[in-house]
Amino acid sequence: MDPRVKHSLLWGVIGMLAFLVLLQGYELFSGYRYDVAVKVGVALLVAVGASTLTYVADGVLS
Repeated sequence: MDPRVKHSLLWGVIGMLAFLVLLQGYELFSGYRYDVAVKVGVALLVAVGASTLTYVADGVLS
């Protein structure tokens, strides 16, 4: 696997996990609960967005 692709995918996973941790903290603080489908959908969007942004930024900055 190309190292550039591998790094971008790993940053996508990190972004997704960070989003889920922040969402859990928000839910604990506010008492409002989101549906599981919403959590999974937005987490996947964050992962794809972070991976894409990292891949493009690495190409531009390198």
